[in-house]
Amino acid sequence: MAQGSDGDDQDRAADAADRAAALRAEIAVHDERYHQLDAPTIADADYDALVRELRDLEEAHPDLVTEDSPTQRVGAAPSTLFAPVEHRSPMMSLDNAFDAESLAAWGERLERRLGAGPDDDPVDYVCELKIDGVAISLVYEDGHLVQAATRGDGRVGEDVTANVRTIGDVPEDLPAGAPRLLEVRGEVYMSRSAFARLQATQEELNRERLADGRKPTPVAVNPRNAAAGSLRQKDSAVTASRELSMWCYQLGEVDGGPAFSRHRETLEFLGEAGLPVNPEITLLPTLDEVLEYCVRWRDDRLRLDYDIDGAVVKVDDLATRATLGFTARAPRWAVAYKFPPEERTTRLRSIEVSVGRTGRTTPFAQLEPVFVGGANVSQATLHNQDQVAVKDVRPGDVVVVRRAGDVIPEVVGPVLPRDDPDRPAWEFPTTCPCPRASTLVRPEGESDTRCVDPECPFQRAGSIEHFAGRGSMDVEGFGEQRVRLFLDLGLVADIADLYRIDWDRLAALRALVTDWATAAVAVARERTGDDAARLDVVDTSDLSATTPDGADDLLGSELVADLVADPARFRSTADTLRGLGEEAVANLQAAIAATRDRPLAKLLVGLNIRHLGPAGSEALASTLGHIDAIEAAGEEAMAAVEGVGPVIAAAVRAWFDDEANRAVVDKLRAAGINLEGPERPDVEPVLLGRAVVVTGTLEGWSREEAAEAIKARGGKSPGSVSGKTYAVVVGAEPGASKLTKAEDLGVPVLDEAAFATLLETGELPG
Repeated sequence: MAQGSDGDDQDRAADAADRAAALRAEIAVHDERYHQLDAPTIADADYDALVRELRDLEEAHPDLVTEDSPTQRVGAAPSTLFAPVEHRSPMMSLDNAFDAESLAAWGERLERRLGAGPDDDPVDYVCELKIDGVAISLVYEDGHLVQAATRGDGRVGEDVTANVRTIGDVPEDLPAGAPRLLEVRGEVYMSRSAFARLQATQEELNRERLADGRKPTPVAVNPRNAAAGSLRQKDSAVTASRELSMWCYQLGEVDGGPAFSRHRETLEFLGEAGLPVNPEITLLPTLDEVLEYCVRWRDDRLRLDYDIDGAVVKVDDLATRATLGFTARAPRWAVAYKFPPEERTTRLRSIEVSVGRTGRTTPFAQLEPVFVGGANVSQATLHNQDQVAVKDVRPGDVVVVRRAGDVIPEVVGPVLPRDDPDRPAWEFPTTCPCPRASTLVRPEGESDTRCVDPECPFQRAGSIEHFAGRGSMDVEGFGEQRVRLFLDLGLVADIADLYRIDWDRLAALRALVTDWATAAVAVARERTGDDAARLDVVDTSDLSATTPDGADDLLGSELVADLVADPARFRSTADTLRGLGEEAVANLQAAIAATRDRPLAKLLVGLNIRHLGPAGSEALASTLGHIDAIEAAGEEAMAAVEGVGPVIAAAVRAWFDDEANRAVVDKLRAAGINLEGPERPDVEPVLLGRAVVVTGTLEGWSREEAAEAIKARGGKSPGSVSGKTYAVVVGAEPGASKLTKAEDLGVPVLDEAAFATLLETGELPG
């Protein structure tokens, strides 16, 4: 047994050595692409995982550690595009903490080295946001910028002085009295807003290339890569156009400057010298508070206009730092608390198209599952046909996937160069993926392709889900699965059918399908010999053998055939019906009944009229007062309602002009749905669509009361005068600029008495 055990140990050691060698080789390739070529093929989180795996192997097998291992060095060799710069002192990396436990372990190591007890807080900590950019070193001599260099391998970087001079945040000269020599370290980054402008420019250029029959060029996939590529341009004019920024986070070598005892003092000094220092830097006394800082910024990072991928925690006292010292690659007195990644790379399996409630088709990606942004992601949006084309995303590509907070995951772009350069481009389908296979149409001047078939089942399902959603009629318990089941079973065909569901038929359907599922499982158990088999093993033969008598009459022969042919669909139908027992049905009936008294504005939202959202619905409901008045109103009259405008008005008019839509409204009326808007003052809308400006103090109305009186009559009460102003009402001490502008534009000026007449008649005095 000892010999066998020794053999197993030798095999495991050999496997570990092979894996370590493979990891070192793979990481070396990624280092070159990241640090020299600015074209990484994996996300930071994937790279970190490779390094962690190698570090764990080396800790378990110390004999595997080599001098050139990525765990023993910083960065990678600088590129040959720029002159080399030897740093005055190494630009080191940071050790990482990924959770509360690893942060606490770092703190415990500090305590041991400082001889502190477990209940002590031996140091103060400076917490900084970890900017996702490019590390840089600036050198000033006698207050003048003389050199800027990238980190490179930590010892030698690249001279990018000319490019850094174009960054607006970086001063060419420091104030009088600056040290003879001052080195500053920081991070060059591209803000999210600047990145969005760069992407828009690159995508527009690609549209032009595609229109000319040329291939698109790569589009920047994230701000960090864009910043790195911009910083390493041979032409500094290109760098200047990229809107780069910088935050300083560390004082390097100083000659002829003040003495400091704390890191926080150095940052204050840099800020006073006119260098950019991040405003979110905080001094904290305990690791518990440090963790709170990290967690808060993990959750709040989306409100910043720049990307952060963690927080950096540093010991504040400089003498204590000297005591703690360094490892081969990182200071012991600092750690980077890394946030869960917002970007990962994965394989794009296919591109498919979904159809929304208005017929809008949206391409989306089916992905090899990846954990990103705190969730497992297997699908991501591709926005529209143009985005797929200008980013040149193709099925089979390795792609960058981004998920930030609760934002819908999106495919940012492909990782280039492709592993298969001959992979064909994806083409947008010409027919709807629904069973009707309707022709898809892209209206001229629009970026969206649409299914215009009103009978499209995807649109029908989407419109009912929208009607039942919280922003509309809020039918609790009637989500996507139940909506699609009720459509499948023929229990509803449109939104008005919710109020005349045949509940007895639903109960009969539930009983039939439940019995069918039970019988099919019994046959499947006999077929497989597994007495514990469940519905998930049922196949087409089991369903065909157990189809109940009367199934065609209750379900329809076409649906029965579909269920037999598609066991997954049968399972979904059976599972959803199983959840609709007596109590669940009673709750659903009550939820539907409760919607009869919802405000008219909610109903208007639920009607799924293109362009009409909550604000426009509220405006129409409160101004016109009843759905009959809205249906009868002309396009111009609706457009005159404040908050509506011509686009919404045209869409509403077109919706009510459709006979099928008017039939739905009639069914809703018959169901007893509230069709009246909120109570309004008993006045005629004599000012419908007219803008009346009030300036100065009126005796009979406060400013707010005057505005409400105008709006109650269908008018608008803006705060400024324009060529569209109907009249200006002038009280005591009016605004001189408004009067002058009214006179220049020839707008009638009314006193308080004329205002009363205007409110009564809508007419200007003769």
